[in-house]
Amino acid sequence: MKNFKGKAIYNPSGKAGEYSYWACNFYVGCSNGCEYCYCKKGILAGAMGGDKAVLKKCFKDETDALWIFCKELSLNIEELKKHGLFFSFTTDPFLSETSELTWRAARFASDNDIPVKFLTKRADWVDKYLRYYSQLTAKPYVKFDQRMYSFGFTLTGHDELEPGASTNAERIEAMKKLHDAGFKTWVSIEPIIDFGGSFRMIMESKDSCDMYKIGLLSGSKLKKVDALNFLTWVVNFIPDTPIYFKDSFLKLCKINRNYLTANCVGADFNQFT
Repeated sequence: MKNFKGKAIYNPSGKAGEYSYWACNFYVGCSNGCEYCYCKKGILAGAMGGDKAVLKKCFKDETDALWIFCKELSLNIEELKKHGLFFSFTTDPFLSETSELTWRAARFASDNDIPVKFLTKRADWVDKYLRYYSQLTAKPYVKFDQRMYSFGFTLTGHDELEPGASTNAERIEAMKKLHDAGFKTWVSIEPIIDFGGSFRMIMESKDSCDMYKIGLLSGSKLKKVDALNFLTWVVNFIPDTPIYFKDSFLKLCKINRNYLTANCVGADFNQFT
């Protein structure tokens, strides 16, 4: 297991490691205001910023952050090509404060044949981005491979717990636009607030989603029997879509991952291969 810990790029561990083998964090803090955010609880509280995204203290400014990112990417380029690079665990990569640096770094990565993955609760950037993408690809001398991009959206079904984010309906509509434009998409059904709401999110997003990752709320009091029923509903409702159930979910169900159906994949599943 590689264990690279750069200022921008690193190998996440624990629950974060179930989402990606490589990740990039430029900022801490977030204005989505999610009441359940793990960055606001326990030992992470205070260290992960407040209700506004700010550049990590290890960077002088955005230019310095991008320079360090490019250097760290070059040191790990072959491994990054294999696994892709995730943005981001400590903020939303598509806030007004974070999106410009996210795009610049992602474009540098994809230009070096490194796939990039995003997870967001924002939908307000998508129309502008698709217009930019249309103009970009109209230029014959510009290299741009949309197959190197995978856009993920967190869906909980509970807008009231995410007051600063786009609504769940807006996120689903944004994902549909990206999917229709030929980009890879995925959904994080995490945290599960209640099984009915999470299943509704899957019902409403299934035609535009290429993969699901499903996990529990930390400290969740949900019952084993309900989790088992939910698992059964999901794997039968979308039998042709890859699904990753996080370790905490399977622990609640008391199910060995090896006994799951064929559409249930492991943490090492790669959308880009």
